[in-house]
Amino acid sequence: MRFMVILKATKASEAGEMPSEALMTAMIRFNEELVNAGVLLAADGLRPSSDGARIRFNGDRRDVTDGPFAETRELVAGYWLIQVRSLDEAIEWMKRAPNPMEGDTSEIEIRRMFEMDDFGEESLTPEARATVERMHAEVASKS
Repeated sequence: MRFMVILKATKASEAGEMPSEALMTAMIRFNEELVNAGVLLAADGLRPSSDGARIRFNGDRRDVTDGPFAETRELVAGYWLIQVRSLDEAIEWMKRAPNPMEGDTSEIEIRRMFEMDDFGEESLTPEARATVERMHAEVASKS
């Protein structure tokens, strides 16, 4: 099962405050444990929302809003993409992570990702399924 682990933003992360060397070292060590266990698929931090934009879709209309965005608790500061056997295992791994927001309260959210088998034939034709599988293989070969 694949899970996206979402690190929620804080005022400090939205202000662009960089982590200390000690936190970076601890985080690298933790990520290395995930790699060595064959669990980590991807992980990155995100720049503040002031460097980003949002696109709102309404029918055929597209409205772009430049950052920053006001509701810090709704923003994402980083993520891990992991593959484990269960939500319980994902929780156990992430409880071992260093506090990503040094000296502050931080929160992560763990969400299971959809897999191809989650979609029935009414949602995904065999042709569409083959196309998605081919695209996934192509992306994997480039990373």
